[in-house]
Amino acid sequence: MAQSDIEANVQAAIKDGIASGAVLCATDSKGNFRYQRALGERTLLSGERRPAQLDDVLFLASGTKLLTTIAALQCVEDGLLSLKGDLSTVAPDLAVKKVLIGFSEDGKTPLLEPQARPITLEMLLTHSAGLAYDFLNPTMARWRAEFGDKELDEKEDRTVEDVFYYPLSFQPGTSWMYGSGLDWAGRIVERATGKTLGECVRERIFAPLGIEDGSFFPVTDQDLRARLVNLNPDDPDAQGKAVLGGDADINKRCKGAFGGHGFFMTGGDYIKILRSLLANDGKILKPETVDDMLENHLSPEAAAGHRGMLAGPGGSFFRGDIPPETEVGHGLGGILTLSGVEGHHGERTLSWGGGLTFTWFVDRTNDLCATGAILAALPMDVGAVTELKQNFREDMYRKRADWKRGQKL
Repeated sequence: MAQSDIEANVQAAIKDGIASGAVLCATDSKGNFRYQRALGERTLLSGERRPAQLDDVLFLASGTKLLTTIAALQCVEDGLLSLKGDLSTVAPDLAVKKVLIGFSEDGKTPLLEPQARPITLEMLLTHSAGLAYDFLNPTMARWRAEFGDKELDEKEDRTVEDVFYYPLSFQPGTSWMYGSGLDWAGRIVERATGKTLGECVRERIFAPLGIEDGSFFPVTDQDLRARLVNLNPDDPDAQGKAVLGGDADINKRCKGAFGGHGFFMTGGDYIKILRSLLANDGKILKPETVDDMLENHLSPEAAAGHRGMLAGPGGSFFRGDIPPETEVGHGLGGILTLSGVEGHHGERTLSWGGGLTFTWFVDRTNDLCATGAILAALPMDVGAVTELKQNFREDMYRKRADWKRGQKL
């Protein structure tokens, strides 16, 4: 096989102990081109090894954010929420959050100021509300360590409100930082609908697409538990360590649905969601809503902050495996290409991933969507896993091009 072939490279990674396998899926809008592979092995809790299957249950990590985005946009379509309106009525706890602007000269007092403008759903879905993850923001990490609520930090069953109680890192809409916006969006969906986020996903996303498997709590579901690729002797509590690269006790200690990271489902079903968006078939969202997802939703100030983050030390992570020469913005549900690259993502491709091992994209310009999960071994070789994800993305375009040439012969 050619060196660029993803299957050959996954097999080499298995041989080198970098991965135990991979679940890889791609299709076009009509389902004429279909690529589905389950490579390698999974390890069960008993230690027994079995061949990987397309119905293996994967930890999506931040791949969950797309499901939450769809659920939130369904609420907008239903008139329960608005994209640009003030959320203070449905989320008063967000409205009272203050902005951390620094610390006093003696370091003993955090400097906080009130919000200059209300947080909107659009800001939550594009990471421009100021809700930074403390592990990605040194200033917020310092605030939590020195001034945070130790009782909440040590609590075992923590809700979204318990985990993400800290202040904003910037004024809403004025910059960009990857954070808990989708976790809060999930709670807002629950408040607006009176249902759990899991119920919304099952009723409004899964049912129209014929999907049956998926849960925020797979470890309590015996059928899903038996097929969890990360439920093995190294991860008996299904924390998702092999996706996040190590410590992942937030899954073990959470209570309720975390719309930013907490869902488990199969790769074969995730691609059904991507294909529905690619085909814009109206099954889960109105066509005009999907069109709007593929628009850049960052304000000029937030876009400047986004460009700054991409140019910084964490830029390769925040870019989500997109080539650095590609101009990007942020759509609803993921990063958005504003220009295309030959043999890679076309203009207006929406994409993101989960943890260090999961990736997805929807490219309407080239009529292709794909999702790939590398079943990494621990300790994780982050560089090698990242290369495999990038290889997967590029090889799906090559395989689709080869298939199209074959159709013309």
